[in-house]
Amino acid sequence: MSALPSRPHRRYPLVLLVVFLLYAAAWAYHPVDPKDWMLENALAAAFVLALIVSYRRFPFSNVSYTLIFAFLCLHTIGAHYTYSLVPYDAWAKKLTGTTINAIFGFQRNHFDRLVHFCFGLLLAYPIRELFIRIAGVRGFWGYYLPLDVTMSFSMLYELIEWAAASFFGSELGQAYLGTHILTSATKKVDLAVFTTAGEVNDGKFKGGTDGVFTVKNGGVGFGKVSVKAPQRAALIAKLTAVSKQIAAGKIKAPTK
Repeated sequence: MSALPSRPHRRYPLVLLVVFLLYAAAWAYHPVDPKDWMLENALAAAFVLALIVSYRRFPFSNVSYTLIFAFLCLHTIGAHYTYSLVPYDAWAKKLTGTTINAIFGFQRNHFDRLVHFCFGLLLAYPIRELFIRIAGVRGFWGYYLPLDVTMSFSMLYELIEWAAASFFGSELGQAYLGTHILTSATKKVDLAVFTTAGEVNDGKFKGGTDGVFTVKNGGVGFGKVSVKAPQRAALIAKLTAVSKQIAAGKIKAPTK
């Protein structure tokens, strides 16, 4: 049986809200990219507003509000710097004399992946609370459905990134996507899901291994080319030709 989360103390969510608004206001001062800051915070602001509006009808537990608060605090830092420019290495060097990237051998800024991981880690519990209290799920489904929804939202966000990069284009789209990322928005998440589901269905899926999706197997490609791009047809033809050369192994894509 799944225990029902306890209802929150009335003042606790209000205290968290005030603390978060002050925290967000501090990080709103002089962001690295003001336009990207607004774009990054659009969904976060809508989420906070939804929590406020729904409080009377569906107050979450104190645990859920605390986890949501922690996630939003991490997101606020990413929005201030743009995720790919969060200087966690500089902070670590001041504190320890070395950098996180040097310790773990990272070759790029991984703050975005930290927050993506924390999305599932911190928000799975509030999502589970929704299923338990609204849908009345119990047992296995009380754990599986929150996991499934969390993964679905993660894939949905990849589509939002793709749409934002395509719609805004140029510098703002790249800042939102990440200055170190060229293909994140064009990774074929649908292919990964269908391929894995097919392997499970056919009894060929092997746990504990990584699935590698590349240009060759259709897992990575190039995004939509703007209709305003100069010599668009020639550009698409060139990109297609280069993709074929990468798939054939004639061009080695850089890994650094």
